[in-house]
Amino acid sequence: MSLCLISAGVTKALALAAFTLAWTHSIEKTGWQEDWRVTPNGLELVEARVKGSGAGMEPPPEARLIDGWFQWRPQRAPMPQLVLGNSGLAGEWRLCADGHCRTLSDILGHPVGVHVTTLRACEQPSR
Repeated sequence: MSLCLISAGVTKALALAAFTLAWTHSIEKTGWQEDWRVTPNGLELVEARVKGSGAGMEPPPEARLIDGWFQWRPQRAPMPQLVLGNSGLAGEWRLCADGHCRTLSDILGHPVGVHVTTLRACEQPSR
């Protein structure tokens, strides 16, 4: 599977089946991470982690504190796409895979700024 990123008319395909999306909460200035899988049914959220709580980022009751992070496994159906906005107040979204993290601007090759970025499984060519 491949993950496609689309922003400001640029599309990049990354050959990966799983990734972590990481960012800093714009108000609380604490870390948030989500582990995703790229599947034929869409993007599947596997696990979420937050490094604290407050202002719209309260962990759910089932979350457990592990190594300083509240961690839980959200129960939701795969999503056809994930649309990311950027307030410009907390730095950029980072996409991590194979132990390396890069900003969306770095991956897309242009400053994302306030442009929306869409993530989705890439269309598979017909056989």
